[in-house]
Amino acid sequence: MFTAVGRVAVRHRWWVVSLAVLLAVFGGAWGTGALSALTGGAGFDDPDSESVRADGILAGELGRNAVDVVVLYESDDLTVDDPGFGDRVEAALEGVPREGIERLDSYFSTGSEEYVSEDRGATYATIQFDTSDDQERVALLEAVADDVEVEGLSVSLGGVTAMTEQVNALTGADIARAEMLSLPILVVVMVLIFRSPVAAALPLAVGAVTALGSFVVLRVLTYSVDIAGSVINVITILGLGLAIDYALFMVSRFREELAAGADVADAVHRTTATAGRTVAFSGLALAICFTGLILFPARFLSSMGYAGVAVVVFAVLSSVTLLPALLFLAGHNVNRWRIPWPREKAPGTQDRWYRVAHAVMRRPVAVTVLLVALLLGLGAPFLTANWARPGEWVLPAHSEARVVSTALEERFDTDPTKVMTAAVTLPGPAREAADELDAYAERLAGVDGVASAEVTGVTGDQARVTLAYTMDPMSPEARAMVEELRAVGPPADAESLITGMPASRVDIVDMIGERAPWMLLFVAAVSYLVLFAAFGSVLLPLKSIVMNLLSLSAAFGAITLIFQHGFLAGLFGFDAVGVVDANFPVLIVAIAFGLAMDYEVFLLSRVREQWERGVGETEAVAVGLQRTGRIITGVALLMIIVVSGFVTSSIVFMKMIGIGLAIAIAVDATIVRGLLVPATMRLLGRWAWWSPEPLARLWNRYGFREDAEPGPPGAVGAADTAKPMDPVG
Repeated sequence: MFTAVGRVAVRHRWWVVSLAVLLAVFGGAWGTGALSALTGGAGFDDPDSESVRADGILAGELGRNAVDVVVLYESDDLTVDDPGFGDRVEAALEGVPREGIERLDSYFSTGSEEYVSEDRGATYATIQFDTSDDQERVALLEAVADDVEVEGLSVSLGGVTAMTEQVNALTGADIARAEMLSLPILVVVMVLIFRSPVAAALPLAVGAVTALGSFVVLRVLTYSVDIAGSVINVITILGLGLAIDYALFMVSRFREELAAGADVADAVHRTTATAGRTVAFSGLALAICFTGLILFPARFLSSMGYAGVAVVVFAVLSSVTLLPALLFLAGHNVNRWRIPWPREKAPGTQDRWYRVAHAVMRRPVAVTVLLVALLLGLGAPFLTANWARPGEWVLPAHSEARVVSTALEERFDTDPTKVMTAAVTLPGPAREAADELDAYAERLAGVDGVASAEVTGVTGDQARVTLAYTMDPMSPEARAMVEELRAVGPPADAESLITGMPASRVDIVDMIGERAPWMLLFVAAVSYLVLFAAFGSVLLPLKSIVMNLLSLSAAFGAITLIFQHGFLAGLFGFDAVGVVDANFPVLIVAIAFGLAMDYEVFLLSRVREQWERGVGETEAVAVGLQRTGRIITGVALLMIIVVSGFVTSSIVFMKMIGIGLAIAIAVDATIVRGLLVPATMRLLGRWAWWSPEPLARLWNRYGFREDAEPGPPGAVGAADTAKPMDPVG
């Protein structure tokens, strides 16, 4: 099958290149129109959760009673009682246009001392907008931001809407900075790894077609599905990463075939039949991982799933069609201006990876036990994770939203942003149930962590109870508070829905906790089937899944240690706040699990290739690792460079993704693929390729075997004839 694809790509190479160019042009002209069709907001919430349902009620006639923005005024020399401070702030607030503003309260409009700090050197105003849409509130804030400024005073904007605006602004700047830092390094490393600027240019062509083709798919999807704007990060970063990933596999095999004596056409055919098959199965496994994200109702995660599948599909299609055509056109020029590698070994000689594989396989039990214990130990901190949803904690400590939050906690008696709401629907008119509602509010006020609770609005059969709380909304105690509040019985035959930051956090964490095991089961089951279709073994897929989970656990443990407990926080430039974002492990599973399957398929394909040529099991593993070890580590290094641009981000959530992926990729490409896989393959021996007779017949008939055509002379290499080691035991 894949040999035929290679022949078609070579025979119709100009058609293939022309169609790719047309697709890129169409994607740039029409597909990028998806950018304007992407919906605003992050979309972290479950649409069916209690907090979102409560927000829906409050968006109606009942209305909200919440603070969207806190405007903090501070002075080192003046107090709020001084005309140079108080009069100027009052005048500025009176001049703020009221269009789109439901309420604007301050010390000057209410006379309440809660708006003034204990030292009277600071005061704040609160703004509630008349819309419940996040992005509309951001637009309204941007419209009045200049109006609330007072020259000579320190003015900071906090609250949920200000936090959203600041995250949006910093995210765009951070992505641009990450690309400026990582792309030049990436180009240099690509040239060094590919050892030729001609070869290094091939992934850029594949990456361009992948990204622009994915835009076409996304624009089509926007007609029927809400897609979050954050997917652009996936397309740009993952598209480039996969293009490099797959191109390095293909180009390396193409060069190997040329070096073995094949002509250009045969080298392309053989490359597509072997490395192309590997790319297809690797891409299928990665696409399956992204499909698992679609199981989540939160728009942020499902959008990542759609975008990820689109990118992977186009990366695979470009790699097995466009890249073979480009390889044929490049021919032997793929090695032009080749950069000599220090201490480069001649083909067929035994390199470091070959020797490492044999060293590991001499003591497979000890190596396996030691490495499994190491990875489990690295993953142990993950068991202590305190899950949170994105909030102001993702911003740097010097950001305005964090400055306001800190000031409210340290200098004021109350924090107006720490508010939750109970939306109550009664069986009859709410005004006739005033006593029952007051009694319900009193019961809510008795919950630990609640400072006050009062009925603040009624309309029809609905009532609004506003609750002030005192604790950190992301703390374990806040979760207990929400659970206790929801356990408080509302008035007879009434329904009460609790919303607010702590409640939203609980709902998001619960949604991910409930769906994540099903996603993992889905990904593992379908990945198992894909690996069985590729290799015809019932044990190898199980081993691969366990290996991937071990590398993921190490990454999760490291992230918990770094971001929750603050280990190396100073090195990475952030302040630990004691939480881990609940979306993080789901995204890492989708991306890192798929990449791990990618490396596994690539390694085992070469091992299987040697084994089917009659090489002993142990020697096949050593030669397979020799042929792939440098390539896998090279691919991993390039992918780490791509994602590590996020490490420079000032947004903790993006930094978490960058560091998490870098750790997962590094652990998998070195400890797992380079050491643990050879040890476990040695332990399995011939059983690695075993299947029960009925399944073996099924695979022989329907499995995706590598095309059965002989390789060119010398394809096995001198190392393949080395004496196999004795069987285990």
